[in-house]
This record gives sequence, structure tokens and C-alpha cells, in this order.
Amino acid sequence: MDHNEITQLTDRKRTLIFISLVVSGIATSTLATAMTTALPNLVEYFGIDTSIGQWVTSGYSLAMGVIMPLTAFLITRFPTKKLYMTGIGCFIVGLLLSIFAGNFSFMMVGRVLQACGNGVVMSAAQVVILTVYPDEKKGTMMGTYGLATTAAPIIAPTIAGLMIDIFGWKSIFWLALVIMAASFVFSGIVFEDVLEIQDKKFDFLSFVESILAFGGITLGIGNISNFGLLSTQAGLPLLIGLLVCALFIFRQCRLEVPFLDVKILRNWNYAVSVISSMVLYLVMMGSSVLMPLYVQSVMGYSAVVSGLVTLPGSFATAIVSPFAGKLYDKMGIKKIFVAGSAALVVSNIGMFFLTMNTPLYIAAGLNVIRNISIGGLMMPLLTWGTSNVNAKKVADASSLLTSFRTIAGSIGSAVFVGIMSTVSARSAAVYGEKALMHGMNISFFWMAAGAMVLLMISIFGTRSNTVNSEQ
Repeated sequence: MDHNEITQLTDRKRTLIFISLVVSGIATSTLATAMTTALPNLVEYFGIDTSIGQWVTSGYSLAMGVIMPLTAFLITRFPTKKLYMTGIGCFIVGLLLSIFAGNFSFMMVGRVLQACGNGVVMSAAQVVILTVYPDEKKGTMMGTYGLATTAAPIIAPTIAGLMIDIFGWKSIFWLALVIMAASFVFSGIVFEDVLEIQDKKFDFLSFVESILAFGGITLGIGNISNFGLLSTQAGLPLLIGLLVCALFIFRQCRLEVPFLDVKILRNWNYAVSVISSMVLYLVMMGSSVLMPLYVQSVMGYSAVVSGLVTLPGSFATAIVSPFAGKLYDKMGIKKIFVAGSAALVVSNIGMFFLTMNTPLYIAAGLNVIRNISIGGLMMPLLTWGTSNVNAKKVADASSLLTSFRTIAGSIGSAVFVGIMSTVSARSAAVYGEKALMHGMNISFFWMAAGAMVLLMISIFGTRSNTVNSEQ
């Protein structure tokens, strides 16, 4: 289907395709974080150590980091409908393996397949939305889709906790299976091949380099909090990942038809959107990990209370995402970017000043402000960035941005937890039982510094609201 045919899709057909994308997105995104709640049950079920069991989530992130660069090639090489349904099918097979796994190894094979399916489904969804909708509606539709990719993973651990208590940990997979099976049938009925196919040859060497580069960096960063930066488990894969990443970039710049076109980073607005998304994810993932630690480890409340403290922020994200898209369509990126970044600075500075005597509702309120900022920035930045590249490069732009921000999120989780732990340990003699609170304060101070960088980018890095597409 060429570009003219794409623009002639009826509103009804676009809406049906969009519903299919959102339903699948909710199910796949939920499974990215829901298993954090099930970890204790899963460890007991398979009789394994927690350090091994945590791979059910970190392994998922690792597989996502590896598959994202490949999706840019797949989206431009294969028909949209077949590729999208293959992604859903891969996810369903992964769910079945996880449900009926007799040991943890098969469980992990299932999780890897789920991550691969999620990578294809999410990347295809973003590119489809950015392709089939006109410029004046892209922000609104991406904001609405943002409910699936931002609100669902945040709410998932709370919902998963309730399901595990009532039905057991496998119920999470069963629910996702029912949703994805329905989505598979629905997609088969309503989907069309809405993206142009390009004559690209599969570059095996680039694919291997992308696995080693993105996988090595994600794995190394994920192991920092457990083993330390200079350890073999963290330092070696990180070093290999960075070296191969340099080789990967060099090769892509020399290829006439690159596996993943990194040269689109020469577009100023797109490059700013990538860097900004990385900083946003860095702070977002750091705060999402630290908030439960603050409520449970620092303040001594239960996991249920922790869920209640973070839940208002989750709902705030869900409410704000669609409105942020509409505002982007009307106002452009500049004002939204500045306001969202400023709110992120305020929320993190507020957490820096918390004490052991501060009521929990203050932290909950600051978390709401932070989530409003995140919900208001995530999809507008992606939409603005990809709108600044040539239409044929949207798949590369979306995959590249998603890969980089995923890696940045892993860095945030590891670095800010590491700061909290290190500061707490070193200040124990001075602060006593308040050492953990001091560590958390310092960690949020550095998150505020990251948010300040984002604010500076929003003020001085965004030259204008106008789209400047590559030719």
C-alpha cells in the first residue's frame, strides 16, 4: 500500500486498527513489570534463588534491548499484517511456555519469546500510528496509545498483587493469554498492510553486532546494582557492548542500505528528542524503583501501602497521556516540554526534602506531579522526534529512540539505587537509623539534577515547534 492509499483509509478502518494496537499494547506492556510482584511466589514454586529468579524481569528487558534494532528491518521488509500477527503469535507461544513450564529454564524461554513479541508489536504499533494518521492527529493518537505503554506497566504490579493473592501467580499469564488470543483474531479481521515494503537485504553481521552492542550494554548496566561496575558480571558485558556499539555505528554509516539507519541522528530535532527521551527514562525508572523502597524499606510500611501511595500517580499518567497528545497537536512541543520538565524538577526536589516525619500523602502528591510530567512528555517527544525524519525512516527512528531510552531506563534503575545504597552505607555512623532516608534524599537530588538537564534542553535545545523533516 503506497502513501496515497494509506491516507485514504477510512476513519472507521483507522479506528479499528488503532483499537487492535491498544489492546495488544496493554497486554504486552503489562507483562513487562507485572512479574516483579510475582517474584517471591515464582522463586518458591521453582525452588531457585532470588538472584536467579530476578532474571524473569531483567531477562525480559535484555531480550527487549536486543530485539528492538531488528524491528526496524522487519517493519520495512515484511507486510504489516503478517508481521504484527507474528509478533502477537510469538507472545502467545511465550505465554503458553511460561504457564506450562516444568522448570525455570523453560519459563525463561517463554519470557524471551514474550519480549520478542512485545518488541515487534510495540514498534509496529508506533510506526503504524505515525503513518496512517495525518500530522494534526498524530500527537493525540500517540498520547492515547501511551496509556498502554506507560500507565499499564505502572499499574501492573498493583493489579498483579491482587490476582496472585486470589488466583496464584500463573493467573497473570492466563489473563494476558485471553486478551492476546482475542487480539490475534481481531487483528486478523481488521488489519491491513499499511506500511510500504522496502527492498532491504538482511545484514547478518549488523544483526550480530546489534545483539552484542545493545544486549551487552543492557546486561552490564542491569548487573551494576548487584555486582558493582568493576565486576566481571557488569564491567565485561558493558565494555564489550560499548566497543561493539562503536563498530555497529561505524558499519551503519558506511552501508548504502543500513540495517538500522543511525545517520538520522544528524537531524537536530530528532537527536534532541532521543537525548531528551533518554534523560526522561533515566529519571522515570529511577523514581519508579525508589518509590516502593521509600515506602517499604525506609518508612517501614507494607507492600499494599506502597501500592496505594504510587497508585494515584499511575492514574495521573493514564489521564494525562491523551490530553498531552492533543496539546501537542495544538501547541507543538516547546511549551509542553518546558512545563513537563519544570514539573519533573519540582517533584524530585520535593523528595529531596522529605524526612522520617513527613506524611506519606506528601510523597504521594509529589509522585503524582512526577507522573503527570512523565505522561505529558513521553509520547509527545517520540511523536515530535519521528515527525522530523523522512517517512521511509520512521521505523528506524522509532526503533532507535525506543532502544536508547530502554538502555537509559536500565541505567536509571541501577545508578539511583546504587547511589541510595552507597550513601546510606557511608552515612550510617552519622545518621544512624535515618541513613536510608538520607541515601534516598541524595538519590532524588541527583534525579532532580537530571530533570534540570532536561529543562535546559527544553529551553535551549528546541529551536522551534516546527517540523523539519529529512528529505
